[in-house]
Amino acid sequence: MTTQTMPTDLHDFFIDEKKLSNINNVERKKFLQKLKITKHLFLNGETSNAEVCQRFNVSLPTSMSLLNQLIEEGIVIKKGRGKSEGGRKPDLYGLVENSFFVVSIHIERFRIKLAVIDNNHTILHEQSWPAEISTDSNIVDLLFEWTQKLLKEAKVKLDQVMGVGISMPGLVSAEAGKNFTYYLSEQEPESLKNKFEKKFKKPVAILNDAKSACLAEFRFGTAKNKSNVLVISMDWGIGLGIIMGGRMHSGESGFAGEFGHIPMTEDGLLCHCGKRGCLETEASGLALVRKTKEGLKAGQTSVLNKLKKEELEKLEPETIIDAANRGDQFAINVLSEIGINLGKGIAILIQIFNPELVILEGKIAEAKQFITTPIQQSMNTYCMMQLKERTKIELSTLGANSSLYGGTIAVMDDIFKDQVSLVKSQIS
Repeated sequence: MTTQTMPTDLHDFFIDEKKLSNINNVERKKFLQKLKITKHLFLNGETSNAEVCQRFNVSLPTSMSLLNQLIEEGIVIKKGRGKSEGGRKPDLYGLVENSFFVVSIHIERFRIKLAVIDNNHTILHEQSWPAEISTDSNIVDLLFEWTQKLLKEAKVKLDQVMGVGISMPGLVSAEAGKNFTYYLSEQEPESLKNKFEKKFKKPVAILNDAKSACLAEFRFGTAKNKSNVLVISMDWGIGLGIIMGGRMHSGESGFAGEFGHIPMTEDGLLCHCGKRGCLETEASGLALVRKTKEGLKAGQTSVLNKLKKEELEKLEPETIIDAANRGDQFAINVLSEIGINLGKGIAILIQIFNPELVILEGKIAEAKQFITTPIQQSMNTYCMMQLKERTKIELSTLGANSSLYGGTIAVMDDIFKDQVSLVKSQIS
């Protein structure tokens, strides 16, 4: 029987070139297999020996031996029994609690959310700070200061953190670590990613917020094991994550999915992108707040009229959705208008991509039937019947934290990929 030791930090489990040079080729191959199992458990959670065996094409004794070694090294632990498939219930294996942590930062237009997330995708502590997004690249020091406060409150040391995942709106090249809309860095010698890595002294992944949400859905959300899925991020802005052929699609420059900036109305309102009539000006959180304020100013009857002047100035989608949930007809009507406009855009996407599933996530998705019903009505009008009938529309099950989870997955994907590449390069 295997003796379980005290948990080992993943930093201690990972290997460098010096350690690699001190072990033989057989041991390197064995470590590579254990590395892949660890990544699998991180992404998929509790797993049986038979599933490991099937996933990595090894014999049952071999996979059992590898799991036992990971138990001895304090990385893996038995987590009870799975469902019986005719015989004895299989043992389930998962990562030891708190074997590593990730800091995830989600930058919104008017708020920045930070969270400490453990290896089992549990948010240990999160906090939001009001901060309007800008083109000023001087954000690194501030976020480092906030991260230190967050870690202190979560009772996690910085050296226990594996990396930092950052999701943000705008044009973001995840590969280059550069953002071309906010916190501009294109005129500077180093990328935003490099700036963060220098300050945090940790690996950093930066990606678009909609793609971050899509990554979370793809890895362990509603899109898991699906081949053709669109993830619509309905927040202050509108974004799109694309899964095609069972893979995330980013496009040539990493900018695929700028759904909010398709032309919607001729000579419409000026969008922040510099064009007029973008979908985002008629079907986003920004549009929802603007249309609500315009209606109230015009004398519409609503519970929102009770808001103080300063509350109205800082009006957020959540407040409007809350009014709709309380039966406020004006709020319901404004959400319906947003949904109809959004449905037109989704109809276009369905006819281009022919997805099996469209997932709605973000602030506006929290309106549930008040947004999904008009979307469906609009799709009935603007989408070909044969395509619409084969496409399911579902709300995200990950809630408001999908982008936080996506940032965590992005940085850990990079870290595991670097480890795998290093070990493979030393195997003869």
